[in-house]
Amino acid sequence: MELYLDTADVAAVKQYARILPLHGVTTNPSIVAQSGVPLWDLLPALLEALGGSGRLFAQVLATRAGEMVSEGQRLAERVPGLVVKVPVTAEGLVAIRQLRALDIPVLGTAVYGAAQGLLAALAGAGYVAPYVNRLDAQGGDGIALVSDLQQLLTLHAPRTRVLAASFRTPHQVLSCLLAGCESVTLPLDVAGQLLNTPAVCAAVEKFTADWQGAFGRTTL
Repeated sequence: MELYLDTADVAAVKQYARILPLHGVTTNPSIVAQSGVPLWDLLPALLEALGGSGRLFAQVLATRAGEMVSEGQRLAERVPGLVVKVPVTAEGLVAIRQLRALDIPVLGTAVYGAAQGLLAALAGAGYVAPYVNRLDAQGGDGIALVSDLQQLLTLHAPRTRVLAASFRTPHQVLSCLLAGCESVTLPLDVAGQLLNTPAVCAAVEKFTADWQGAFGRTTL
């Protein structure tokens, strides 16, 4: 599987890259805007924080296919290997086909339905990103979406990966993985929840206290 962080926080990426087997970092216009760092400065900094290797994802802002393709080409030229994120609209599907014809890797983003994700895959997207928690917040079922989409891709577009996004809890992440999803991107708070379990911390503290009580030290 592939594990990504969904963030523009360079310091946090450096911290988590030391701990987790990260494959890279995903961003979107909102995340970049919140960071306040210009995209062309941010992307090299994120790559450096990953240790100089890893896959980066950045999204086009344009809404018309021709402009999407131009922005995607610019991103690919500035950051070799970057995956261009394209919203799966009608214009986005046109852009995905054209970008793939140029051998530029693409992720179809803002996916709220399994059929929408399948269309992106058939257009040539190497990744498709369903929005799990955003769909849940609208009264839908994000995990069911991921499960249905994974089955569709397995049957009809096996070269495309589901890269599940938009999480609020670790349980959502694990449910996606159990549904067969091969890639997930974690917001920092969910990554932190996965790593910092209160019961584990309490167990470690008890081990230390018992050892110190018996031997008068906290080392072997």
